[in-house]
Amino acid sequence: MGWSYRIIRIAGTDVKVHFTFLLLLGFLGLQAYQSGGTPAVVETLAFILGVFLCVLLHEFGHITMARRFGVRTPDVILLPIGGVARLERMPDEPRQEFLIALAGPAVTLAIAGGLYAWLHIQGQHPPILAGELQAGSLIIQLMQVNAFLLVFNLIPAFPMDGGRVFRSLLAMRIGLPRATRIAASIGQFLAIGLGLAGLYFDGAYMLVFIAFFVFLGAGAELNAVEMKTAGLGVRVGDMMMTRFATIPIHARLEQAVRMLLDADQKEFPVLDNEGRIEGILSRDNLIAGLSQRGPQSTVQESMTPRVPALHPAQGFDEAVNRLKASGVPALPVLDESGRLVGLLSLENVAELVLVRRAVGQRAAK
Repeated sequence: MGWSYRIIRIAGTDVKVHFTFLLLLGFLGLQAYQSGGTPAVVETLAFILGVFLCVLLHEFGHITMARRFGVRTPDVILLPIGGVARLERMPDEPRQEFLIALAGPAVTLAIAGGLYAWLHIQGQHPPILAGELQAGSLIIQLMQVNAFLLVFNLIPAFPMDGGRVFRSLLAMRIGLPRATRIAASIGQFLAIGLGLAGLYFDGAYMLVFIAFFVFLGAGAELNAVEMKTAGLGVRVGDMMMTRFATIPIHARLEQAVRMLLDADQKEFPVLDNEGRIEGILSRDNLIAGLSQRGPQSTVQESMTPRVPALHPAQGFDEAVNRLKASGVPALPVLDESGRLVGLLSLENVAELVLVRRAVGQRAAK
């Protein structure tokens, strides 16, 4: 997810904070300062850090369970509505997703229950759920927040855990693609309802904010599953371009401009004098090079060098992950001898997904 910044790495997982979380932090800090000065800011920051820790423990509940099934988690991103643990791949079975999805709420339940038990031992009996947080006690506030997060996370809508639990239960009966479409549709329907409620009620702006993330999360989950389904059994050799233009490393950018205008191609493999791949010249590279160095500069000065190469036999998921991680819109495909035999772009992948989705929809009728 873009606009996220790594703050720490724990047991092989990067912990990142989305910039909207920082905006929320600043907004709450400013409100606290206006209402109570520096002491109120300190209390607010202590509360936010406590919530931050609880959300992180929740996400590591998912991560720990996922590792039991051999699924790594490259990173976890903290958002204003909670955290999102990005799994390396989807679990192989709906039952595994069910257990992974419930592991986070189980941690939150344990935190809320533990704090409630501590308060009970101390002779305090605050309401577990309240319309407003009880002032003056950080422990009470954290207990009530965790209770709220538990209920909120079990709403059957992506990207909340309840949406994944709901999807996994459906998938056990009707398969992953249909289950995801149903769960995503319900999630987006609920998001629209939340958004309308936020616009209708005074001061309920957070509902609009939450609705925005829920709607996007449902759509992103549906796209991810449709891409995975479309790529079943597909290899790089099945979807790469085999007719494409290349450009010499010492060519001028003005020559690249003519090739861009003449060819139905936006990325060009850059070759040395012996035909070996040296990099990729994308349209963005070309525009930036023209702006910064002019049309007489060489392709070598503007290209993206030392890009990773793909192999025709590589599977869909591995190729797409490498393509996305590379930061360039296309990668060269080399055979066993190192000869350039193809070019795979994100546009190729998108077209394959569209075609196979259309075929699947027709077959389902």
